[in-house]
Amino acid sequence: MKAIFKAEKRFTLVERVIEQIREAIRSGRLKPGDRLVEMEIASSLEIGRNAIREAFRYLEKEGFVTITPFKGAHVTLPNKKEIQQMFEVMSGLEGMCARLATQKMNQKNLKKIESLHADLEKYYKNNEPEKYLKTNWSFHGLIQKLAKNDVLDQVVNELRQKIFLYRKKQLLQPNRFEASMDEHRMILKAFQKKDPNEVELKMRQHLIRQGETLMEK
Repeated sequence: MKAIFKAEKRFTLVERVIEQIREAIRSGRLKPGDRLVEMEIASSLEIGRNAIREAFRYLEKEGFVTITPFKGAHVTLPNKKEIQQMFEVMSGLEGMCARLATQKMNQKNLKKIESLHADLEKYYKNNEPEKYLKTNWSFHGLIQKLAKNDVLDQVVNELRQKIFLYRKKQLLQPNRFEASMDEHRMILKAFQKKDPNEVELKMRQHLIRQGETLMEK
């Protein structure tokens, strides 16, 4: 029993490091090519270096870090082709989430979707992209949860972390904030009509458009 509790504590520490590095990359404090020094990070977070190494290996799988023998770990990001492919895959996954959510949701669930959408409208009107993005994360996360598919949930979670950075970048492109809001309005209308086909299509188009915006840079 003691071993189980120790494993849970270790996992929490590793997750803490992963999220700290992810956020530093998202915010721009860490840029492609920057070196990640185990000792510095361990000292800053007051945790052991083994947890740092585990976090680096996980982030390498996500594509945020490259580990080179005798040179250490460096921040790395996908190229344009890889980013486009991520959005193509995510469009299909989130479209499936939306379809399943529509088929399984009740009126109470729809009210939750409408409430989050109202917040998106508020933050769009007030020109608050950071708050919009945070609520958008919750909006898409709720739809994912309502799909009630454990396998789909696991796959989407892994890709959602990788794609979040680029969702922020695309939203800051000219006219994209307005377009994103319009797309969300169409998604909401499809949910209100309880049309699984239309909801899936609108969600897929929303994600595809995000990827296309980044390719236009």
